[in-house]
Amino acid sequence: MTEERLQKVIAEAGLASRREAERMILAGRVRVDGKVVKQLGTKVSSFEQVVVDGQPVERQAKHTYLFYKPRGVVSTVKDEKGRKTVADYFQDLPYRLYPVGRLDYDTSGLLLMTNDGELANLLMHPKNEVNKVYVAKIKGQLTPSEIKALESGVRINKGKFKTKPARVKILKTDKKKDAQIVQVTIHEGHYHQVKEMFLAVHHLVDRLSREKYSFLTLDGLISGQYRELTHKEIDKLKQVD
Repeated sequence: MTEERLQKVIAEAGLASRREAERMILAGRVRVDGKVVKQLGTKVSSFEQVVVDGQPVERQAKHTYLFYKPRGVVSTVKDEKGRKTVADYFQDLPYRLYPVGRLDYDTSGLLLMTNDGELANLLMHPKNEVNKVYVAKIKGQLTPSEIKALESGVRINKGKFKTKPARVKILKTDKKKDAQIVQVTIHEGHYHQVKEMFLAVHHLVDRLSREKYSFLTLDGLISGQYRELTHKEIDKLKQVD
């Protein structure tokens, strides 16, 4: 069962800032299931009723979806160029969802959509090193030294960053077309990272898809479809902390 700090619940309901919510708690203005709570840091579950100054707090339900993002879709809520966005696929839902991180316009695959800001921040924080598995179709064929370079870390974005060690696996080689299908596992999220990594070893990416995020996969979905994560899956994602 997921629990949240009382002051966070009050703040997310729009009643006050977290600092103000703490003052409300200390002043005895908050009740949980009918009992006055004055202890800061108290955690409450979604089944407990929170009341401030006699008024029940309406708590927004948290939702997180696994979305199979198609190519040609922007990973934002709005796009000034009028292109289709990931939010367009969720218009019928009674709450707004935001992407956790991003996938490039021409990259397809697994993208999480959520209204749980705490979960999103947890997953995107660099220290948590959430594995992301991509499959790329590249021009040419990787040499052993190029694979070693990718696995050790390469300079990308005009030398600004050196990537952390990655895992590289050749899935298929087409010698006639001089192309390869390559699986790459990383846990960073630099702009155009996978494309830039291959560019650093002199290979262009023709197609790119994210196939896995942490333990989550696209199994059972086709491009443009989504499903809501279970409580068990969300709890497992939060264990990266």
